[in-house]
Amino acid sequence: MSVTVTDIRTAADAIRPHVVRTPTIRSPRLDEFAQLRLALKLENLQFTGSFKDRGACHKLQRLASSDSPPAGVIAASAGNHAQGVAHHAHRLGLPATVVMPVTTPFAKVERTEGHGAEVVLEGESLSECSAVALRLAKERNLEFVHPYDDPDIIAGQGTVAMEMLEDEPAIDTLIVPIGGGGLISGMALWARHVRPEIKIFGVQTEFCPAMQARIANRDVQLRTNTLADGIAVKSPGDLTTPIIREHVDDILLVGESDLETAIQVLASHGKIVAEGAGAAGFAAALRHREHFEGRDVGVVICGGNIDRRMLSTVLLRGLERDGKVARLRIQLNDVPGTLGRITELIGATGADIVDIEHDRLFVDVGPRQAVLVAVMETRGPEHVERILTRLRDEGFPAERG
Repeated sequence: MSVTVTDIRTAADAIRPHVVRTPTIRSPRLDEFAQLRLALKLENLQFTGSFKDRGACHKLQRLASSDSPPAGVIAASAGNHAQGVAHHAHRLGLPATVVMPVTTPFAKVERTEGHGAEVVLEGESLSECSAVALRLAKERNLEFVHPYDDPDIIAGQGTVAMEMLEDEPAIDTLIVPIGGGGLISGMALWARHVRPEIKIFGVQTEFCPAMQARIANRDVQLRTNTLADGIAVKSPGDLTTPIIREHVDDILLVGESDLETAIQVLASHGKIVAEGAGAAGFAAALRHREHFEGRDVGVVICGGNIDRRMLSTVLLRGLERDGKVARLRIQLNDVPGTLGRITELIGATGADIVDIEHDRLFVDVGPRQAVLVAVMETRGPEHVERILTRLRDEGFPAERG
């Protein structure tokens, strides 16, 4: 193996003063929802919001302390690796450059620049960005820092398992998201060393199961437009693949709706903010519950860098599915006082109207009629049915939609 447990011990000693020793927590409410025994490792609480701090810290410290430290470092990333490299390079006084896709949201660019890195926006995909970064590394005499296919990076990520199993010795199963494979490789090496009988499951999305396909030696169509963009990696690592093949029991897949549900439940029941990739392990526990019944399951919440707009969208979609937010279409005679009467009826049921649209033009009703589209907060599906019944009883045809 290119990485050993000794390397992981060395990484743990090296990075201990410079990264957060994140908690591994128990949540009775999440256990109740999942009907499983869970321990969650909150890597979303790292300084830059993800486990990437660990590998970046270890790699950059080794570079900075070498006999011939580089003139600077360069990385290709659209998110968490970029911030990890930028943060620790700045701390160590190493100039950092990060190549990001031209479509990267400005907030991610701003956060990376905020850690002191120069951002180069060039390329449409991460593979194109990597090619640009390798070219610039040669031109500027910079050290390229790979996001996952590097022994020092893998060793740094392995410290997650070391802490989890120290804090919760009862864990007998691990669920770890997989992108390029750096996190699960390091964790699997350590976990197998200290507990050979432990079960280890990786998680990928149905859109981009690149590592699963490589392990199975089959070709699949890969798409990166997923809520879990942090693990949507089309090219798994050459170092990580054999480690995963030897030490990981299975790779499970989750869909977009699974990820949405996981983010919603973590926020509402566990008060935990997770990005799509960060919630993938919990999503797998919910979807593939049969693998984990009766076991003590450790889940890595590997990142929390979800865009606020996206988080808002996901949470509101969850409220709509639960019936806690409903949209009703109500037909009415377009005469003075009718709108007030409808809002009075809805308010009397205990619902709270949050948005309302009065449409006279783009609906198939008579010229003296209109359609009212009302969005409201409710107590759930039964409450919505009571509102519909009340409106219909008062002579206002109403339906969901």
